[in-house]
Amino acid sequence: MIRTMLSLATLLAFAPNLVRAAEPEACPRLVAQGAPRIFHAAVTQDMARLTFQGHATFLIETAQGVRAATDFNDYIHVPLPLDVVTMNKAHSTHFTTHPDPRIGQVLHGWADGGGEIQHDVRIGDLRIRNVQTNIRDWSGGTEYLGNSIFVFETGQMCIAHLGHLHHELTPEHLRKLGQIDVLLVPVDGSYTLDQAGMMNVIEKIGPRIVVPMHFFGSSTLDRFLRLASERFDVERRDTPELVVVKDELPVRTKVIVLPGR
Repeated sequence: MIRTMLSLATLLAFAPNLVRAAEPEACPRLVAQGAPRIFHAAVTQDMARLTFQGHATFLIETAQGVRAATDFNDYIHVPLPLDVVTMNKAHSTHFTTHPDPRIGQVLHGWADGGGEIQHDVRIGDLRIRNVQTNIRDWSGGTEYLGNSIFVFETGQMCIAHLGHLHHELTPEHLRKLGQIDVLLVPVDGSYTLDQAGMMNVIEKIGPRIVVPMHFFGSSTLDRFLRLASERFDVERRDTPELVVVKDELPVRTKVIVLPGR
């Protein structure tokens, strides 16, 4: 039943009668340059820092000090200040109805009342845009455009957070995403897309680094890693922080596991 619904969601990824707005350019593109960097003065490469806060929430920090949090909610603590947060509404662990008013901007991955929502936001050396996908509703139907893949462009790299992805991506989704360097991937295999389908998504996007999230425990994560090791390099880290540098990205796709709650 689940596979049938996922297939339907993929085939009907966008309702045919939607009016499409002008699309932002896909990765890779230049973002604002030239401001002082927050990293060590000896480091001159383009870079960003990711910290896995837990579940589906990451803190992304740019070289100019812009701070963004993904799937911001009431359960995972992300320290302020935050310039911008993104949310997806699949479950309460992916959004909040009352974000801290000190947060600079709040970007929803869905439109109130349904339909399209398009973000293309620039804050310092960070650009954020979104590509919408569908989600299953609680009755087993399809909620069109209920999820967003948010793309964070900084340091000449593109970081994509798949959100609560429920189906494989169409060629149109892939075209809108463009070249992705770092992919943040839900790997639970049940609430989101099954693990075999997620492997197909990873291969089609072709990132340099994959960071698993949304895995609910070590057994689920280990099942994903066993599948991943058949296709990609796998590395486990001891700390939740990952600094990515444009000139030091792996040539072959690598899965990097960060500890998180």
